[in-house]
Amino acid sequence: MENVADPWRGRRVFLTGHTGFKGGWLSLWLASRGALIRGYALDPLTEPNLFSAASIAGSLDDVRGDIRDYPKLESAMTAFAPEVVFHLAAQPLVRRSYADPLSTYATNIMGTAHVMEAIRKAPSVRAVVCITSDKCYQNQEWVWPYRETDSLGGYDPYSASKACAELVVAASRSSYFPEHRLNEHHVQVATARAGNVIGGGDWSEDRLIPDLVRGFQAKRPVLIRQPHAIRPWQHVLEPLHGYMLLAEKLLAGNADSASSFNFGLGDEEPWPVKRIADKLAAMWGDGADWMVDSVPEMHEAHLLRLDSSKARAELGWRPRLGIEKALDWTLDWYRSWQRGADMKQMTISQITSFENVGR
Repeated sequence: MENVADPWRGRRVFLTGHTGFKGGWLSLWLASRGALIRGYALDPLTEPNLFSAASIAGSLDDVRGDIRDYPKLESAMTAFAPEVVFHLAAQPLVRRSYADPLSTYATNIMGTAHVMEAIRKAPSVRAVVCITSDKCYQNQEWVWPYRETDSLGGYDPYSASKACAELVVAASRSSYFPEHRLNEHHVQVATARAGNVIGGGDWSEDRLIPDLVRGFQAKRPVLIRQPHAIRPWQHVLEPLHGYMLLAEKLLAGNADSASSFNFGLGDEEPWPVKRIADKLAAMWGDGADWMVDSVPEMHEAHLLRLDSSKARAELGWRPRLGIEKALDWTLDWYRSWQRGADMKQMTISQITSFENVGR
């Protein structure tokens, strides 16, 4: 159903991982645009969490289920008859993948295979965006950014699982949804790769911003593992904007968009962990501080950057917020939550502000 005013109004969207951080933000954004959403996910993994704090349940049809449970997943999808599928459900943490590699592989690889098979059984689907990670690349830690044509790989179980998920989607696309048979299957499939996202409502374990906020609130120094590591930090709304633009292109029948896309920083240089921690501590005030964790850690990449020129050229996507503004918005969100504000209204307000940036 095409809508000239807004391509999302009345659009039926199936979204896996809606109780997570990125999935929660995407759910509210799509709902604010008039989409009809069925979310499929496990219960939120943390307490507090964005799903509860921003009262997201009222914005969609909330189905709790595991993507490793194929019969339940297929039933939930086919019964809803979606036009668009966003697949975000995953085991998203590198350190947890070391502790529990089998669950990570089962969720990120077989879970993705289950989603693609359910799509094959759902005749209503027209556009599919599967979200993987910038860590799907074989990271050589060189200074130039990775392009979509660079080799996939992974040192740790999480990274390897995301590279495998990319292969699963590519195999499904070539086997069941090839471009030359589009008039038969009517399905276009793409993958999206983004870097480290920040924003309000993330309380995940072993992530820099949630760890800093928890420490600052508790008035204790935060332990930082790799202060000199460089990551492509960006506000969560940046890649979500890209995912939505990508889905719109797929719905419009743009066959060139049925591929993989990077959504990273623009021309801004990425910040090392130390600079992020120093900046947030200064913004927080009240004696906020951090210190280096001297305990030896497992391997983690020190440098990873993405080339997003393809998304710029083919989707018209570009980053709208610099790192400093992203940090400002993130801290504003957590402070509002601490004051007991209406966090659904706060979250939607930031979405609206993002939509208006650059207009």
